[in-house]
Amino acid sequence: MKVMGFAGWSGSGKTTLVEQVIAALGARGLAVSLVKHAHHSFDIDHAGKDSWRHRQAGCREVMVSSGQRWSLTHELRGAPEATLDELLAQLAPCDIVLVEGFKRASIPKVEVWRRVVTEPLLHPDDPHIVAVATDGRLDTTLPQLDINDPAAVAGFIADYLGV
Repeated sequence: MKVMGFAGWSGSGKTTLVEQVIAALGARGLAVSLVKHAHHSFDIDHAGKDSWRHRQAGCREVMVSSGQRWSLTHELRGAPEATLDELLAQLAPCDIVLVEGFKRASIPKVEVWRRVVTEPLLHPDDPHIVAVATDGRLDTTLPQLDINDPAAVAGFIADYLGV
């Protein structure tokens, strides 16, 4: 699997851009998966549902399956947070895995930066950033991609990864 990350500060538009890039890569016939890092506790299950009750009872993993999808929830139960490599190993084969978050990971990344973001750019201190998706011109030798042109960002990623 080929992997490309998206890194940027909160409010930079990462999620919106990633969503649009997924659609553009899919339109090219590529199978795309996603790993997203959350900086807080999150829950994809709903209180009172059977799977939630089984997790609350102490299950380490709960898998829910239907004719349309299956989902696996893995409880850490005090174990350390999984590394990106451990998470990638859990995915079914695909053409491209997009990674949102994990901004310190040693994978190629597109930095997402908008002029309204007041935090500093990441790429001067991260050699793994290979391009910047932005709404302005920056003083950098990295390729600058129009954040408002997800098809062009998808094209860059496909070319960069050779898919």
